[in-house]
Amino acid sequence: MPMMPLRNPTWYVTTLSLVMVAAAAPVASAQPTGSTEADPGVPVPVAVAPVQTADPSSPAAVACSQFAAALDASSLYYGYFADAIDGSERPDYADPAVRQANSTGRTALRQAAATALAAARTPGLASAIADPMRAWSLDASKLLLKMGLRGGGTTLDVTALELNADARAAQSACASSGTHA
Repeated sequence: MPMMPLRNPTWYVTTLSLVMVAAAAPVASAQPTGSTEADPGVPVPVAVAPVQTADPSSPAAVACSQFAAALDASSLYYGYFADAIDGSERPDYADPAVRQANSTGRTALRQAAATALAAARTPGLASAIADPMRAWSLDASKLLLKMGLRGGGTTLDVTALELNADARAAQSACASSGTHA
């Protein structure tokens, strides 16, 4: 007599789900009372200060949200281009895949640079947030220009690193104001 019919996939999915839930359940443990030594195998609770979030309509929240959208789009399409040239020092811009990714990447960078610059011009935005957004916009423009001039891998990498540093600075400034980019 079989335990469960083999033709019942629901049983297998349900059983597998229950096993996964049981395996992921936290295991409780406690240090014996009266002991003052910390057990190195037991995580120590850490007090975390509450994060103050900005009003969603504040200049920082509005600008950082716009900047985040610019980062998302540009990184996606520049990533396609970076994948197409595959880290080569002398990209083959005659290759149709590289040519298409280059055109799409430049378009995305152009739009993202304009969006970032508009975000930096948000009325009432602190210069600590606006300045790295402006720097990012300038570096995005430099990168799209180098892509248009069919630059080599090293020159593209240097500018992409500058762009990433500006993005991190802007994201850090946004986080300090209680919002994110």
